[in-house]
Formats: sequence, structure tokens, C-alpha cells
Amino acid sequence: MARNHRNGAKVTQITAENRVKLDNLAVVLHKPRLAENIGAAARAACNMGLSRLVVVQPEDLDEERMLKMATGPSAELIRSLEVYDDVAEALGHFHYIVGTTARLGGPYRQSPLHPRELARELVAISQHNTVALLFGPENWGLTNEELALCHALVTIPTAGFRSLNLAQAVLVMAYEVFLAREETPPRFVPRLANSFELEAMYAELQETLVKINYIGHQNPGLWMMRLRRFFSRHGLRASEVQVVRGICRQIDWYVRRRLEDRGQ
Repeated sequence: MARNHRNGAKVTQITAENRVKLDNLAVVLHKPRLAENIGAAARAACNMGLSRLVVVQPEDLDEERMLKMATGPSAELIRSLEVYDDVAEALGHFHYIVGTTARLGGPYRQSPLHPRELARELVAISQHNTVALLFGPENWGLTNEELALCHALVTIPTAGFRSLNLAQAVLVMAYEVFLAREETPPRFVPRLANSFELEAMYAELQETLVKINYIGHQNPGLWMMRLRRFFSRHGLRASEVQVVRGICRQIDWYVRRRLEDRGQ
């Protein structure tokens, strides 16, 4: 850390290691309803240095209407737009997923981060991992099932009326990410398992835990949320995901062998 020789004030040295790596971040819009909102979101993202925009199950992809809002350099985000039919597939290659929500409470919407707090976390995570900022439909937001795919949740504080325009929400999040700085080098976060790898592990783990009656057959997803939060707090590498899946397969083999020995 440098000091200003005139007044002794600390001056943060901005390096690649203590700022968010913007090239590794993408804005993901799930079921956006209006082409104009996609265009406005593209402009907001571009304003803050984000260059990747993904849409999932959009209702309207009228390019002319999108480009009315995405003017200047932001038009490139529309021309390179990535479109998916399934949210799990769209998120599959990302290593860290942040879900935005205005509604709080319940087992799926606990401990949301403040945008500024999240941005500080992304300083370290984004160095070696791709990150998705996930936004839900304009009228109801992300469902519990969609939030279950996320490693972290974030809520934008407001004075009272909690509902933000989609582009406004994108701008606030992108702004905080753009400004994210730390006075000291961030902690090291290794390359994490991507969402495809994690979801395959969670499916196998859930099946195994139901089979040995550790969790109930009714609403096992609710039980799994605790495990998802646990693993998300620590972050798993691909090799560690394979260890968990290997344990599941060994448990499955042992259970089947015991049943065979009993003649069941």
C-alpha cells in the first residue's frame, strides 16, 4: 500500500489482484418479459464494464427494440447475446452463481448479502472463476428452485418499495462490482467446480441420503438446502466433488450388498 507523500494518506494501489476481474462476470436474465428491458440491462452492464449477457427463456427477442435501449458500445452485448431454454444449462459452466432477490424469509432466502459485501467477495472469487449475476423475471423474481442453484444471495436495500426495474437492479449490482476494491491483496480462491459438476453431485447425494433414510422422501430438496449452503460456504473443487460422489457410490454398493445378503 502506498502513501501520499504530501499528507501521509494511504493510497490503494489498484492491481489485477485487488479488483474484480470483470471479464469473468456475466449478467444472466431469467425469463425477461420485454425486449426493451434486455436492451436496457445490456446498456447498464456495458456502462460498468461487463461484456457478457445471457438470457434464458425470453418472451421477446426483437432485436430492433432491444437496440433502441442498448445504444453505442452496449449494442455489442445484444449482437453477442447468449440465449438458452433452460436455466440450469445456462448456468452450468459457471463456477459461482449469485441470485438476486427482493423477497426474504423461509429456508431458501436466508442470509442474503449486501451488494457491496458481495462485490468484496467477488474480488477473490473472480480471479480464477467465472461468475453469474442471476436476475429473475420482472413480475415475480427468482423461484426457490432457481435460488437453490445459487452459491450466494444478494438483496439491494431500498427505502421502502422493494421492487426495482430490471435494468436498475442490473446497474446497481454492476456498479458495486465495478467499484469493488480492497486495501490488501484478496484471499486466494482456487478454481471451483462448475454448476454442472455440483448439480450432478447434489442429485447423487440426495438419492443416497434418501436411500439410507437420512432425509425423508417428502420434500428432500428442503433438507438438501442445508448441505448446499454448507458446501457453498467452503467452495468445492472438481476433484472434491468426485470424492463426494465416490462416497455416495460406495454407500450405494454397501446398501445393495447388505440387501442381497438378507435376500431382499
